[in-house]
Amino acid sequence: MSGTLDFFFEFASSYSYPAAMRIGEVARSAGVNVRWRPFLLGPIFKLQGFDTSPFNVFPDKGRYMWHDLARTCEGLGLPFQRPDPFPQNGLLAARVAHVGLAQDWGEAFCRAVFTAEFGQGREIGNERVIRELLVGLKQTPEGVLARARSDEIKNALRAATEAAQRLGIFGAPNFVVGDELFWGNDRLEQAIKYALQRSTDKRS
Repeated sequence: MSGTLDFFFEFASSYSYPAAMRIGEVARSAGVNVRWRPFLLGPIFKLQGFDTSPFNVFPDKGRYMWHDLARTCEGLGLPFQRPDPFPQNGLLAARVAHVGLAQDWGEAFCRAVFTAEFGQGREIGNERVIRELLVGLKQTPEGVLARARSDEIKNALRAATEAAQRLGIFGAPNFVVGDELFWGNDRLEQAIKYALQRSTDKRS
């Protein structure tokens, strides 16, 4: 791999869905390593004065987003079903993701969560849904969930959220290369290009 970027995403984030579903292939094709960084947008939104998604606060923006997301998913061949409620509670999913990303099934779990939420309209804040996804990945739910509720994993998620705050992240998805931020699913290719260029500059 000739470059690295950090992929900051939130399970409740609509545009994190297409980003998560395509980043693996795009990055592999370019030879860029991706570090998946699930975090929570809730604390960041609170600092901005929001107690819900800005897409709910501004109805016109929200209507456009859902139309655009459906169009984006159609273009990528991804299933789409608007989840209700929105935003979803992604806390448990994010904690489980931190468990899986420390092993070898984390990325597959993240994609499964996004597919369940935005592809099938399922409620990912429901523990039963998370259990089913874990079984589908041949993981034992009891052991994984116990680990997800440990202080170590809670602290890992908190640290990722604090890192996002320090970087100035205000939404998701964000692709981070060094201190450079690229916000939005449509900035993935630009971030990949920058990661490659930065890697080349370091070797020069």
